[in-house]
Amino acid sequence: MILFWAIGAALAAAALLLVLRPLLARREGGSVSRRAANIAIYRDQLRELDADLAAGKLAPPDYGQARTELESRMLQDVDATEGAVPRRSGRGAALLVGIVVPACALALYFLVGSPRALDPSADPHAFSAGQIEAMVERLAVRLRENPEDAEGWKMLGRSYAALGRFAEAVDAYGKAAVRAPRDADLLADFADALGMAHSRSLQGEPEKLVQRALEIDPNHLKSLALAGTAAFDRKDYKAAAAYWQRMLPLVPPDSEDARAIRENVAEARARAGAPSAGAAEPSAGASAPAHPGIRGTVRVSEKLRDRLSPGDTVFVYARAADGPPMPLAVLRRTAGDLPIAFALDDSMAMTPAMTVSAHPRIVVTARVSRSGNARPEAGDLQGASKPMANDAKGVVVEINEVVR
Repeated sequence: MILFWAIGAALAAAALLLVLRPLLARREGGSVSRRAANIAIYRDQLRELDADLAAGKLAPPDYGQARTELESRMLQDVDATEGAVPRRSGRGAALLVGIVVPACALALYFLVGSPRALDPSADPHAFSAGQIEAMVERLAVRLRENPEDAEGWKMLGRSYAALGRFAEAVDAYGKAAVRAPRDADLLADFADALGMAHSRSLQGEPEKLVQRALEIDPNHLKSLALAGTAAFDRKDYKAAAAYWQRMLPLVPPDSEDARAIRENVAEARARAGAPSAGAAEPSAGASAPAHPGIRGTVRVSEKLRDRLSPGDTVFVYARAADGPPMPLAVLRRTAGDLPIAFALDDSMAMTPAMTVSAHPRIVVTARVSRSGNARPEAGDLQGASKPMANDAKGVVVEINEVVR
């Protein structure tokens, strides 16, 4: 910031010097005769008339009329008050301009400019909470004057939801839905806000809105996610897995979204007692018992217990001790469930080739995520077991470190 002001001051000084140079320059003589100046000007004009007559540009009658008018004006000017007009020194004016102009520019900048933009720690695109609230209120006022603007009501609903004002978001979405009843995006957002306003529950009216959205667009991604969540919350795990499975073709297969969806499907199927999609199927007539997998308990150390919130997401997953980092089985719970008894087996596999039984030594990791993101983030809490057999029992995983 200091460098900016120094450069700005230097450039302003250079500009002022160029502008004020004529005022600062010394001039010969203390006065100029107005009469002499006028006579000199009219002599030049007479010479131009004579030149135009000689070149044939003016006819003699025109020349005579023009010369008469010029001489008349010259006589009037010369007869006026003559005297010498003293010229004031330009240094006082230069000093005044040099002080007033920068002062006015600086005042104007602080009045209508953005001085905070000079702060390197400031986000140039950030708005204060007060500015955002003011913009939302202006939108609300405009919609009261133009209540048939469905897109405006939808935008207002999203704005209220972003501010955590879910009751007002529900009201705005309701007005938008009356005017655009076939908008799947709107119905999904309406259901989401209504669920947040109703103690974070999608049961009842929110789920009905989700089903209406799916009738309009059976592949609507957010509606499928909400429908799966509603089914999972009422312990209809089979339906939850079916809704979430329908999401997979709609997202890039190698994306973080796809991995999170597969984890949710695996957990729902595990709770429903059904094998995961893609899990290794036993051959016809096979009598070999299913692999028991690895079992144990996840707990949190006393030093980190105060950093947990009951709603934080807990991921428990098995990886090959010597192999690719892709999880072989994943379990998802909340911090309120700790300590968590887990069982990670082949029914929770992501692909047929990546199963717990296919790798002799396994590492079990548990991670607490406040954001619910499957990818580790700074501030997450985690812990891991030592490598052990893929059918080990009584494994204890302690969450005892912070992700940096």
